[in-house]
Amino acid sequence: MLVAESTLLEALYKYFGYEQFKGDQEAIIRNVLERRNTFVIMPTGGGKSMCYQLPALMSEGTAIVISPLIALMKNQVDAIRGFNTDDGVAHFLNSSLTKAEIQTVRKDIKAGKTKLLYVAPESLTKEENVKFLQEVNISFFAIDEAHCISEWGHDFRPEYRRLRPIIDEIGKVPIIALTATATEKVQGDIQKNLGMMDAALFKASFNRANLYYEIRPKQNVLKEMIKFVKQHSGKSGVIYCLSRKKVEEVAETLTVNGIRALPYHAGLDASTRASHQDKFLMEEVDVIVATIAFGMGIDKPDVRFVIHHDIPKSLEGYYQETGRAGRDGREGRCVTFYSYKDIEKLEKFMKGKPVAEQEIGKQLLLETVGYAETSVCRRRVLLNYFGERYDQDNCGNCDNCLHPKPQIEAQDELELLIEAILAVKEKHQAEHIVNVLLGKTDQQVKTYKHDKLELFGDGGDQSERFWTTLIRQAVLSGLLHKDIDNYGLLKVSESGHEYLKTPTSFKIALDTSFDNTESDDDDEFSGGGSGGGGAADEQLFEMLKNLRKNVAKNMNVPPFVVFQDPSLEEMATNYPISVDELKNIAGVGSGKAVKYGKPFIDLIKKYVEDNDIERPMDLVVKSVVNKSGLKVYIIQNIDRKISLDAMAKAKGLKLTEMITELETIVASGTKIDIGYYINEVIDEDRQDEVFEYFQTAETDSVADALKELGEDDYTEEDIRLMRIKFMSEMGN
Repeated sequence: MLVAESTLLEALYKYFGYEQFKGDQEAIIRNVLERRNTFVIMPTGGGKSMCYQLPALMSEGTAIVISPLIALMKNQVDAIRGFNTDDGVAHFLNSSLTKAEIQTVRKDIKAGKTKLLYVAPESLTKEENVKFLQEVNISFFAIDEAHCISEWGHDFRPEYRRLRPIIDEIGKVPIIALTATATEKVQGDIQKNLGMMDAALFKASFNRANLYYEIRPKQNVLKEMIKFVKQHSGKSGVIYCLSRKKVEEVAETLTVNGIRALPYHAGLDASTRASHQDKFLMEEVDVIVATIAFGMGIDKPDVRFVIHHDIPKSLEGYYQETGRAGRDGREGRCVTFYSYKDIEKLEKFMKGKPVAEQEIGKQLLLETVGYAETSVCRRRVLLNYFGERYDQDNCGNCDNCLHPKPQIEAQDELELLIEAILAVKEKHQAEHIVNVLLGKTDQQVKTYKHDKLELFGDGGDQSERFWTTLIRQAVLSGLLHKDIDNYGLLKVSESGHEYLKTPTSFKIALDTSFDNTESDDDDEFSGGGSGGGGAADEQLFEMLKNLRKNVAKNMNVPPFVVFQDPSLEEMATNYPISVDELKNIAGVGSGKAVKYGKPFIDLIKKYVEDNDIERPMDLVVKSVVNKSGLKVYIIQNIDRKISLDAMAKAKGLKLTEMITELETIVASGTKIDIGYYINEVIDEDRQDEVFEYFQTAETDSVADALKELGEDDYTEEDIRLMRIKFMSEMGN
């Protein structure tokens, strides 16, 4: 149907209260209303939903919207109902509905009330639903998140590939397919699979000028994240992690540090996920920590930052997830923590998958590595990946443009690189080309006899990193082309052939190497402390030791019972000035912080003020209490007076390892009573002798105790067990 411009604007205002369309929205909507197949590639925040919602409301019948996530459907249905007086205008049909609710949905559709029906692809394949929809007047099908169709997309779903035959079975109606991310390869895949090569294509620019992109080395990640979130206090943000376990850990750590955060992942039940999502949308929490399951289509315009704890598996995934920041066109900061070790982990996950899938996954990962390690404008790299040229040298809104690296001349090397690609007949990937240039004879080089090439080894005076950098930057400059259809084979473009005829200056900045950054911070917060942030303040350390001596004397206990030296060293490094901060020091815990802490806090506070000391930011990071199953198991079984040998056996530990666990528990300030076990293995007189020794000892050294008490009379386990009893009774 032909629709006048004024009619479209009137409908936009009537249904949604807007006076103007954004970008290509008007042309897309007109195309859908004229019942033509339509393919929309529009970045997150560009207003994709409007492209099918408005024509659905204006058309006869019901539009079927295929969507991959239940949470997303609920979110969109709620939004549409918010603009209408009748809730029947929009429904979803998925596994979360009861039989009675399904009947209500069908009744509203048959009565002609429902303009939009959101369906999961799995629900669409059910025979009963196909039969029902065959009797319904359908205006068109909208396939949201259409990249799920392609194996080259970042979120491939096999059930999406079965959509076309099912749509044909239901009835011949037009299709609108929409996605926020699609390379040319993915775009072709979608159109081919949906049988819509004739579709009108609308492709908006992928440039989100308001987003700031930054890659940081993966070191002290939790501390860095907390520092960042606190610097953006009160603002909404999303933190993405690859595993559910990491999501839970990060959310819990943020919470104990006074940040309003909740987890979101597929392991939570549907009602919890919906509740956490709603709290984020309603601003009852500031931060959602999530796996990639969160955010598809979540329409929260004021997300101010997106942090990636782990680098995503593909640049499409990265682009879509970062795209959830700043959808209102205002500030959006995208910070990713990256270590090459994470790439190695992702490669391991791919093993066991079909070879073709592994090859695709490897290519996608290589693009991600290139982006993370590049020293050129990140915006330029991203847009190039999506087939869009960005000719500005400096975007002014990414870490590389704001802090450019020095450049070096690479004209001669670029000529050699192009010659090498032509010499191997443009039939190999970057890794192979680099091996030829460096003179490395791996199996592939030998097989193709490329070690016999005249230029074999001619690039040996440069490093592997240099050649990898040069290849990436030559691709960005359009001199080389990466053939994604053929797993990333390097080809020389027309411009590259021209360059070889008349070479000119070509400068590159060396990419950053992230090989040595820590990829995991599991150990950082496992115990009672945050770990020292630098060298201890010697003067303060001596003052704390003197104070400890006086406190110990007044309480009639040895100094090491109050605090051990490593705890004092950490205090002299991090300057804790509250009980909460003191609890976070290794070997302190809440019991000792309350019992002995006040004079130490007072001394440190005065020292900080007198010497005008700037305390390290990471001190405020409180660790999550170690709730490991083993610790809980030990404490519960000690309460039940179970033998330590029996506990060790049950957990597959040696007795010495069990004693080490007990020492850790006591050092963190938890009081335990293992007297029942000690009474079985050490007689009373010998217990008294060891107890008396520790009351006057200068250190808690086991070796010193054995020397003093006699190695013939006591074992190391005896002394360690008695030391646990002594520390627990006297110190905790």
